[in-house]
Amino acid sequence: MSTRTDRVSDLIKGEISRLLLREVRDPRVGFVTITGATVSPDLKNVRVFVSILGEPQARQDSLNALNSAVGYFKRMLFRNLRLRFAPTVLFRLDESLDRGDRIERVLREIHDGQRAAGDPGEEE
Repeated sequence: MSTRTDRVSDLIKGEISRLLLREVRDPRVGFVTITGATVSPDLKNVRVFVSILGEPQARQDSLNALNSAVGYFKRMLFRNLRLRFAPTVLFRLDESLDRGDRIERVLREIHDGQRAAGDPGEEE
């Protein structure tokens, strides 16, 4: 990405975080963290990656609520950031934290299995 798209991505990420914290009152939106934003080169589209705490159904409900409010976010971004174009917002679930936890769990199980087997290569 270019410096400009990086800068706009950071601005959008911050503004959507602020809006979620102070403006959005939808009860379906649970504990949401904005983990990233990617803007298209023409600055007309933005994918916002979110991490949502909770059960899978609650996470999906929160994601659906966010995606149903994209018109609101588009208007607010245009108004508050003074962009030339109002970018179309699309929210995506960021599952990288879940994948990282699974990998860490598997590695821990492998490590514990080697220690239990008395693998001579493992010294503590």
